[in-house]
Amino acid sequence: MNVIAQIQDHLEETHLLEEVELSGCMCTGDCRRGVCVRVDGQLFSVTADNVKNFIHEQIDRRLLK
Repeated sequence: MNVIAQIQDHLEETHLLEEVELSGCMCTGDCRRGVCVRVDGQLFSVTADNVKNFIHEQIDRRLLK
């Protein structure tokens, strides 16, 4: 499963779709390092290898309490 699909599935499973804006954009200039994801203005390069950690650190820790 690709990075975007994993993030979207997680948002659906945790009922966070209404709290998170998930949208595409044109190239941010750093696509060679992975999918670029912006959270609160900070840019992250997310790959299949680090997507689970990204979800835990950047989504769950911010929104699931």
